[in-house]
Amino acid sequence: MPIDSRSSSPASSSLAPIEAIVISPDLDGRDGTNRATGNRPQISAQNDIDAIKAWLARFADTKTTFDNYRKEAERLLLWSTVQLQKPISSLTHEDLLAYQHFLADPQPAARWVMRDGRKFGRSHPDWRPFAGPLSPSSQRQAFIILNTLFSWLVNAGYLAGNPLSLSRQRTRKAKPRVTRYLEEDLWTEVKLTIDAMPKETDREREHYLRTRWLFSLLYLCGVRISEVVGNTMGGFFCRRDKDGEERWWLEIVGKGDKTRIVPATNELMIELARYRREKRLAPFPTPSEDVPLLLPIGTQQRQMTRGAVHALVKQVFLDTANRLKMRGASFESLATRVEAASAHWLRHTAGSHMANSNVDLRHVRDNLGHESITTTSGYLHSSDDARHRETDERHKIKW
Repeated sequence: MPIDSRSSSPASSSLAPIEAIVISPDLDGRDGTNRATGNRPQISAQNDIDAIKAWLARFADTKTTFDNYRKEAERLLLWSTVQLQKPISSLTHEDLLAYQHFLADPQPAARWVMRDGRKFGRSHPDWRPFAGPLSPSSQRQAFIILNTLFSWLVNAGYLAGNPLSLSRQRTRKAKPRVTRYLEEDLWTEVKLTIDAMPKETDREREHYLRTRWLFSLLYLCGVRISEVVGNTMGGFFCRRDKDGEERWWLEIVGKGDKTRIVPATNELMIELARYRREKRLAPFPTPSEDVPLLLPIGTQQRQMTRGAVHALVKQVFLDTANRLKMRGASFESLATRVEAASAHWLRHTAGSHMANSNVDLRHVRDNLGHESITTTSGYLHSSDDARHRETDERHKIKW
């Protein structure tokens, strides 16, 4: 029996998350055919689960990365032991080719896929490793993560070789243009939707100003939702440029725990002050302030969840789509496009609009944090100031 004892046969066995899996000795990897021998391993793990957990421990401080890496390792572990009846440390290159086909269509679906399109918690008895088949891009991402896992286990002296190292690495052609963004006319419609939100009661006004602040932050700074919920207003700071002008910046700790500074334009600071006054806060934050960038309605000063912020953005897009549909059939295509949009589209929208406004592409790159900031960039204040000036002059929300 490869995993937990909630079922009586492999054909009907329930699947458990990695923290609850119990694997029999013949499948736990202690005698895997790809185990390294005659060396001095750098980790104490004697089986595949412990080896995977040692690898995951490196990402414990970065929740999004940890969750994604655990998900892919967990899926492979379950498929290998339940479907293939082999430990991970015995997998071959051919096995992983078969696994790629499995990701495109996890069968039997009743065993592997959560029912009715729902997402159950990891402790729920109806939890499954998949919400559905993986798209080609998700399959590529899964194998990038698994290649990282196998390479690390080889370097740690746990595995003799990486079964994915034989895969032909295709250089992906860059797409000619980003397509998941809002064109200027559609972006204008989104802003009109926000402007039309009710403001009669205190609660309605707070909801309106919070939405306006959120969209200002996402668009003017090009930040991710995870960066909105993961940073505080203490990240705002002010410094003088070489001409003696005071300029506001927002320090963001983003993907991969990389830190970047984003120009906090005059428009953004006006919106920030307006939102903070509504929350009974001083117009501008102090460096030591731990107030989240976005707050729930009411008096609580706690961090909102990513899901809640995504829902706020999605509702604005849906309201915009409904407004457009009411104008007639000629607006149907615009309505369909904005209805499909997600919060990440706003990041692409920010980058596209900056580029279309002739903001230097190096400044766009640094604003979005597409590349890590080198140590020396901390001394290039004149370059930073030019980026701030150009972003402020050419990238506006125009409420």
